[in-house]
Amino acid sequence: MGCVSSKHLDATSTIISKRSSNPLPSYSTSSSSSSHPPAYPTDMKLDISSDSTPVLTEPHGVNSPKAALRKEQVHQMSADFVADPKNLMVQNAAHSLDFSTLLTNREVMIADNHVFNTKIPIESMVTNQKSSGRCWIFAALNVFRVEVMKKYNLEEFELSQGYLFFWDKFEKSNWFLECMIDLRDKDVNDRVVQHLLKEPVNDGGQWDMLINLVARYGVVPKALYPESFSSSSSGKLNTLVISKLRDHAVVLRRMASLGHSVEQLRHEKEKCLKEIYNILAITLGEPPKKPFTWAFRNKDKKYFEFNNLTPQAYFKEHVGYPVEETISIINDPRNKSMALYTVQYLGNISGGRPIRYVNAPIDDLKTLAIKKLSAGKPVWFGADVGKYLHRDAGILDPKLFQYDLAFNVSFNMTKAERLIHGESLMTHAMVFTGVHLDEDGKPIRWRVENSWGDVGGDKGYLTMSDAWFSEFVYQVVLEKEIVPQKFLDVLEQPVHVLPAFDPMGALA
Repeated sequence: MGCVSSKHLDATSTIISKRSSNPLPSYSTSSSSSSHPPAYPTDMKLDISSDSTPVLTEPHGVNSPKAALRKEQVHQMSADFVADPKNLMVQNAAHSLDFSTLLTNREVMIADNHVFNTKIPIESMVTNQKSSGRCWIFAALNVFRVEVMKKYNLEEFELSQGYLFFWDKFEKSNWFLECMIDLRDKDVNDRVVQHLLKEPVNDGGQWDMLINLVARYGVVPKALYPESFSSSSSGKLNTLVISKLRDHAVVLRRMASLGHSVEQLRHEKEKCLKEIYNILAITLGEPPKKPFTWAFRNKDKKYFEFNNLTPQAYFKEHVGYPVEETISIINDPRNKSMALYTVQYLGNISGGRPIRYVNAPIDDLKTLAIKKLSAGKPVWFGADVGKYLHRDAGILDPKLFQYDLAFNVSFNMTKAERLIHGESLMTHAMVFTGVHLDEDGKPIRWRVENSWGDVGGDKGYLTMSDAWFSEFVYQVVLEKEIVPQKFLDVLEQPVHVLPAFDPMGALA
């Protein structure tokens, strides 16, 4: 579903259920008329105009009388519940309070403080993605801006998140349509086709997608391309773009079923992309088309002015981050370590850099992140932010809520089992800016720069326990120059392709 914003966090389960309830396309007999031929005849599994009624095989076990709840079972459960006075006390409190407030572990709140013995020298005001899923862009630009602030001695600075958002949305639209062309001979009910149709584009992304965007489009200061309503609140824009893309997917599949060539399909695709461009230009504003001037004063009131800049030249000359010399290292305990992975049909720019992950043990991710932080540099990472988060205190810790005390329940899945059973996946990208180490150099807690504004935690900065890192961090990005050769060697291995619907294809 893409990156989780602070607005989306409490509604995640609702969003997922609404999306999963979308019915498959249905077709009436009029769709097979000569004026409106069926989009894909092989998809029409049932002739709904037929007198015959399709026979479905009901699942036997779930409809067995032995599977039904029995009244005596429920009565016994109720009796057991009221027999424990603690249940009634908690019930009374939870009637008028958020139950997570009742379960918050005071000792954890004290231990997970916002003091760190290792921090990068430059931190800035926390940015705010608002009601959008652009965390991966915000996190990346928060890494980039450290270079600019250091170079020019700036107090505060932001690069334009909306600028990359525009081009990402446009490129992803082209990517989706190309996927539809590539899958034109597949049944519409094919699992991969349905996965792509479920959400043709969203706000989320992956680090290699960011590399593609910067390589092709560069970056610009936020003052040059400011936020619009639809970049900060992207829901309606996404709905419009997704509807248009699905609409055109039908057209492309219909043309393919009638024997049109790939070249003809791509010619038709251009019509859709023109409409998408117009939608984006109206809602977000057109990106700069002419060379621009960047002028500012730094902390010492010294004036700077740079003229005739393009977005690509601006990134190269004034940001200078080695974005193309980075490596994404993931922790996926389901799969072999020290192996190279990608995800089928995951990307944003056709002809761009493919998605590549080096899978490694979680301790390697920690060691490398500490190495970079100790050198005074921030670390982009991806995690499942909705798990064990205290929003106001700004704390991430698996011991934060004492569910066992209130509900007499425990959660025992491993990280691999959570991935396999749909309990966890990467939902959000943020930035490490510090770590607290014990006397042996082992991490105790991590300092996190989020992108939900300066409310909560330490002016928007979070504290993550090391135990939370182990369970819910899935990816870190590092410069190749600080990574041991054994990780770089993995990049030369054959690539293991995970299916399009694999959880490691989740967009932060």
